[in-house]
Amino acid sequence: MFHVREQDVLTRRTLFHWYLLAFLSGCVNAGGFLACGRFVSHVTGFATLFGVEVGHGNLEGAIGIVTVPLYFLAGVIISAWLIDHQIYSKRRPHYSTAMGLVALCLLAVTFGGWLGWFSTFDGTLVLRRDYVLLALLCLASGLQNAAVTTASGHAVRTTHLTGITTDLGLGLVRQFGRHLDPAEREREKLANGLRFGKIIAFALGSAASSYFFMGFQFLGFLLPSLIAVYIAGVAYFEGLSQQAASESGGGVI
Repeated sequence: MFHVREQDVLTRRTLFHWYLLAFLSGCVNAGGFLACGRFVSHVTGFATLFGVEVGHGNLEGAIGIVTVPLYFLAGVIISAWLIDHQIYSKRRPHYSTAMGLVALCLLAVTFGGWLGWFSTFDGTLVLRRDYVLLALLCLASGLQNAAVTTASGHAVRTTHLTGITTDLGLGLVRQFGRHLDPAEREREKLANGLRFGKIIAFALGSAASSYFFMGFQFLGFLLPSLIAVYIAGVAYFEGLSQQAASESGGGVI
């Protein structure tokens, strides 16, 4: 899962885990919206809200909103240090640590909400009480997105769909164009299938988790939390396997 590239031959296991990560992101985005009316992986939306708050003369709210995406950036930076920096330094990347931090952030949201640290779970933002909630969800999204982006050679992203949808549209034109040879056409077809699958998985995550959130409110974040714990475990054992293969003189993808 964390040692392949989109252009490589993808196993069903790898596809399942990548789709599961998109499913997880759908859960988190749905939870953030249902809790306080914000899509936590949508940095563009926070920039738009900043402009709206400025237009209404609410400078305090504008400053609060515009700083939230910095936690997404912080998650990316932490993940890059744990993974990308390690790879370029010829050391073992810590994918499991990055995904473990994602799980930790989501568990903090789960039990923090259950203990009443945030405002009520009703889709209304109270920035003074929900700031930490948004920060934790953005941090988790940044950690996950950077980990998968690095693992896939910057070909796969799972926390938002704008870029994937753009790639799908471009890919469909290439796939059905006349300028590709059969091998290139087949690669584009497989890539488009992966992109379409991620969009479906994200939407299914949003739909499925909504039942948990509406029934259990903040405890609904246990679903993406447990998925993140599972993915962290998979990454850990993959890392051990890769290390063992490297020490024995073999190689793994």
